[in-house]
Amino acid sequence: MKIAISLPESVFKEAEQFAHKVNRSRSQLYVMAIKEYLARHKSDNITETMNSVCELLSEQDSRFMTRAAQKIISKESW
Repeated sequence: MKIAISLPESVFKEAEQFAHKVNRSRSQLYVMAIKEYLARHKSDNITETMNSVCELLSEQDSRFMTRAAQKIISKESW
């Protein structure tokens, strides 16, 4: 698929030089860069999901702990 993107001139020049240095085409370099970026950020969604689960569990633990503490305290003679 062909696309058009805008890059700062300095980034374009640096990418051109690097592509030449590693004997890759500009397209190959951009594909490699995008794949690497996506792979690096793939875990972001996993982290957000795990944080949501932990938050949910901590809320449940808190309610349990509150009920348990109330039950224990109610049995104490003051």
